[in-house]
Amino acid sequence: MKSKLILLALSIFTFTLSAQTEIEKVTSTTSKSEIEGHIYFLASDELKGRQTGTAENKIAALYLANMLRSYGVKPIPGKDSYYQNVILENTSAASSTEFKLDDISITEIFTLKKGNTDYKGKAIFLNYGLEDDYKNADVKGKYIICYIGAPGNTSLQSHFMKTKEKMELAKKNGALGVIEICNVDEQSANQLKHYFNDPTVALAKNGTDTEDLVYLWINDKKELVSQNIKNKEEKDISLKIQGIEKSKMISQNVIGVLEGTDPKLKEEYIIYSAHYDHVGIGKAVNNDSIYNGARDNAVGTVTVLSAAKNIAKYPTKRSSLFILFTGEEKGLLGSKWYVEHPVLPLDKMIYCFNSDNGGYNDITKATIIGLNRTSAQQDIVKAVKDFGLEAIDDPAAEQGLFDRSDNVNFAAKGIPAPTFSMGFTAFDEEITKYYHQVTDNPDSVDYDYLLKFFRSYVLACRYISNNPKTPFWVEGDKYYEAGKQLYQK
Repeated sequence: MKSKLILLALSIFTFTLSAQTEIEKVTSTTSKSEIEGHIYFLASDELKGRQTGTAENKIAALYLANMLRSYGVKPIPGKDSYYQNVILENTSAASSTEFKLDDISITEIFTLKKGNTDYKGKAIFLNYGLEDDYKNADVKGKYIICYIGAPGNTSLQSHFMKTKEKMELAKKNGALGVIEICNVDEQSANQLKHYFNDPTVALAKNGTDTEDLVYLWINDKKELVSQNIKNKEEKDISLKIQGIEKSKMISQNVIGVLEGTDPKLKEEYIIYSAHYDHVGIGKAVNNDSIYNGARDNAVGTVTVLSAAKNIAKYPTKRSSLFILFTGEEKGLLGSKWYVEHPVLPLDKMIYCFNSDNGGYNDITKATIIGLNRTSAQQDIVKAVKDFGLEAIDDPAAEQGLFDRSDNVNFAAKGIPAPTFSMGFTAFDEEITKYYHQVTDNPDSVDYDYLLKFFRSYVLACRYISNNPKTPFWVEGDKYYEAGKQLYQK
C-alpha cells in the first residue's frame, strides 16, 4: 500500500512538473521589452501604415522573414526563401462616369466591378434582378436595370450581399451588365464612393468568373429612373465609364516551417497566422495621416513571431507552419492566394490558429472568435487561464468577425480556424476609437496586458500541438462537412 501511494505521489508530481515546464518554456521566450521592440518597429511612422504593395510593406516583410530566420525557423519547403509571391492587380479610379435614360442623366455612380465602358443600346428592367424576375425575359446582349438588394432588405450591407447572386444570374442569362438603382444620402454616398470608386487592389484574374460583366449602382436621388421604367420594359440607355487603368503588382506572404518531434504526429501541421499589412496613409486627423496599425495587426503579427521563437527553441510534437499574410485589409487577399497555392498539402493542416485584432476594452480577457466551434476549446481556455486571463467567445456576433479575417479562407476549405484576439466584450467606442484610426499607435497599448496575452497564445499553441487528439470542428458547425471532405473522415 505504501509503495502504491509513493507511485501515485510521483505520478502527480511528474504531471505537475510537466505542466509547470510548459509554462516555464513560454515564459522564458517572451518578454515585454521584446514585444515592445517588435511593435514599435512595425507600427512606426517610418513604415507608413504598411499598406499592401508599398515599399514600407516590403520592409515589414523583410523584417519578419529575418526574425523567422534568426529563430531557426526553416524557409518554405523546396525553396531558399521565406517569401511567397502574391500576384495582385491594381485598378485605378474612373476619371468620369455617366448614365443616361431618355433625358435623365446620373453621374453619381458606384462601380462595384470596374471597367471602362461606352455603351449605347438596350436595357431591361427586372424588378430586383433575382431568379424569378428572369422568367419570360430576354436579357441576352442587354443591360439589366433593377433595384438594389432584395425585397425587405434595408441596410447597404444586406444589399451588397446580394450582388454575387445577381452577377451570376446576369452572366448565366447572357446579360452585359447590371445597373442597380439606389437612393442614398450624402454620407452613405461618400462611404460608397470611397469603398467602390477609389483605386483598388485584388488578386490577379485568371480569365474566368464574371470579369467582363459591368456591375454598378446609380444614385437615383430624385427617383427619376424609378418613375420612368416598368417591369420587363426595355429602354434605350447610354453608359460611359472612362479612365480606368489596370496594372500588375507583387506582394509577399511570409512563411516558415518547423518539423515536429513525434514520429507520427509530425505529419500533422498547425498553422499559426496573422496579417502584417495595414491601411497605410489616409485622411489627416490633428495633422497625423499615418494609420500605424499597432493593434491591427502588429499585435497579431508579433503574437505569431512569439510562437515561432518559442517552438523553434522547444519543438512541439506536431509540425508548425507560420504564415504572415499580406493584403488582408484589401479583402483577405494573401490568405485567399495561399489556400489556392499552398506550399504544403491542405489536408496535412489540421488547425489554423489565426491572430487578428481591432482593439481591446477588457484586459482581464482574451477573445477567441470561434472558441466554441472546435474541439481545441479546452486547450485554449486552460492556456489563457494559466496566465491569469479569461477566454471568451465572440461577444459581437452582429459584426460577423469570424468571416472578416484570414481564418475564414482556411475554414472554407475545412480546416478548423479560430482567431485569437485581445479582450473585448463589445464592439464599442473603445474599439472604434482605434480601429483603422490614426490613434492606433504603439505608445497607446498596454504592454503589461500584452505580455499575458502573448504568453497565453503561445501556451495554447503548445497545448494544441502536443495534444494526442487531433482537433476538429464541433459537429453541426457551418464548416463541419467541409472538414470531413478535406480529411476524408
